[in-house]
Amino acid sequence: MTRFAQFAAVALSLAAPALASCDYGTHLNPRSESVPISTFGYTGLTGPLNWFGLNETANKLCATGKNQSPINLDSSITTAHGSSVTFKVDAYPHGAEFENLGTTVEVPVNGSLVADGKSYKLAQFHFHTPSEHRVDLEYFPMEAHFVFSAADKSTAVVGFLINLGLIPDPLLASVFASVGMIATPGSTTSTGPLVFGPLENHLNSNTIFKYSGSLTTPPCSEGVSWYISTKPLTIDEITYQRVRDVVKFNSRYTQNSLGEINLLQNAANEL
Repeated sequence: MTRFAQFAAVALSLAAPALASCDYGTHLNPRSESVPISTFGYTGLTGPLNWFGLNETANKLCATGKNQSPINLDSSITTAHGSSVTFKVDAYPHGAEFENLGTTVEVPVNGSLVADGKSYKLAQFHFHTPSEHRVDLEYFPMEAHFVFSAADKSTAVVGFLINLGLIPDPLLASVFASVGMIATPGSTTSTGPLVFGPLENHLNSNTIFKYSGSLTTPPCSEGVSWYISTKPLTIDEITYQRVRDVVKFNSRYTQNSLGEINLLQNAANEL
């Protein structure tokens, strides 16, 4: 038995379905009546280095997949104009449900995406601190993921990098107005009023990165279509600190270049 396999075996006592991952609310992980609390994490034996060990069957791609996310976004990644996709999110003038899944905060909303000839339905959007994707090796303070599902059970994610700025994006300010009310995993509250027109225009008015990768949480399923705006949104420092106090660190480490051997598998080969 290799050291990698021995390390995974030690963690079998922690093995459980990876509930409340970034695909929560999609066909891969249907929404339940109560808010589930994640059984994986971002530190120690529950973190990304041992997601495979938490469930060697379900999470195999976390350690062996060759098209894993997040990645470094640079000149090698295809770009297109944002107008090449149709991104729509329903308005919620009275606010929407706001949930703490233990590994992220999430807002279930309705919407649609038409991209590369395929139509998707929106399940939810959630946040990572710091950003999971990097641009030319640089991190951003935060990243938002809008997760979509298609009739053929494929997944797409529209991503927005988020930077600190003096003038916060109004949508982000309204989403996070009550973030302190869901500091406990499993808790829920309501956002402020949500209007997505400016966000839709932001995506459609700028260049986007696009590539085929994976979920950034267990089970690390591949074939996920990513569409990431090259122009960041902004959030003010006070709001960012409030979000960080609740969400904590919840970013998977940067994966290998697309098509190359998984970093964990490569490490196992070296043992």
